[in-house]
Amino acid sequence: MARTATTEAARPAPAVSADLAKHLLHEMMLIRRFEEKAAEAYALGKIGGFLHLYIGEEAVAVGATSVLRPDDYAVSAYREHGHCLAKGSDPRHVMAELYGRKDGLCKGKGGSMHLFDRSHNFLGGHAIVGSHLPLAAGGGFAIKYRGDDRVIVCYFGDGAVPEGEFHESMNLAALWKLPVVYICENNRYAMGTSLERALSETEIWKFGCTYQMACEAVDGMDVLAIRDVVGRAVERARREQTPTLIEARTYRFRGHSMRDPAGAVYRTREEVEHEKLRDPIVLFRSRVLDAGVLSEADVRAIEKDVSDVIDEAAEFADGSPEPPTEWLFTDIYGDSDGAEPA
Repeated sequence: MARTATTEAARPAPAVSADLAKHLLHEMMLIRRFEEKAAEAYALGKIGGFLHLYIGEEAVAVGATSVLRPDDYAVSAYREHGHCLAKGSDPRHVMAELYGRKDGLCKGKGGSMHLFDRSHNFLGGHAIVGSHLPLAAGGGFAIKYRGDDRVIVCYFGDGAVPEGEFHESMNLAALWKLPVVYICENNRYAMGTSLERALSETEIWKFGCTYQMACEAVDGMDVLAIRDVVGRAVERARREQTPTLIEARTYRFRGHSMRDPAGAVYRTREEVEHEKLRDPIVLFRSRVLDAGVLSEADVRAIEKDVSDVIDEAAEFADGSPEPPTEWLFTDIYGDSDGAEPA
């Protein structure tokens, strides 16, 4: 029988050491400042195409990644900057990719929605909604086939849940007992449609019951709660090679993309301001300061380091050259001998 829990389930507050607190706060601040800098660059015309910001959702990527090993995998959709950075990718090369420059993670060919970093086992951002969920199942199958004890974490939004790929992937992962941790970052609006207008079952974690897998909801604005829930799912995947569905209830403070900067068409300013009272960075910072785990000096040092790192990333991206024209014809599918197709 599937194990289930809700956000109301009583659990003791996880303890946090000074080193762990510094790491979690640093990573969340790094993602926040990276996204703010990316928004500035977009407004200046340095970043083209689409840009989907992760501001407000940082606790999910940071909490989840904090319980992974470097050899574990992660795969995401197009709002993936935070996941990629949390997995360990160099902010300089991530920013250069957003700029479409030669020194980007994907040589400037992927851009914001298609980050990929093999060196950190980040298996990409994928722009087609739901398309990466079957890839996560495939990654889980590969892990099991090789006899590894790795896991793969798959991030997706609530907008992917009505897609057939979601249900196909849940079914296969449960049927074949694959070590996949599916994390739905439920920000309630998908691209711009409220959860209640898109799903007949609005408690997304319950879909795991249908496929007889462990499933749980968690406060996606609480980095320690995320760490606790994902930690148990990862340990289960290693031990039993079974999947888990986690619904992280979060909220994006910006609109769907930079072409929808505030999301004002489908939600009110009052709602957004109310949700900002639950800013995951502010909440965690207050928590560790009040507990005496970190000092104000510790926080200022983290802020300074993050600011320096992001300023360096922007300078690096600005200084990186455009990809050479001949790169248009590399890294593409074609005949192995380079001959023209018949």
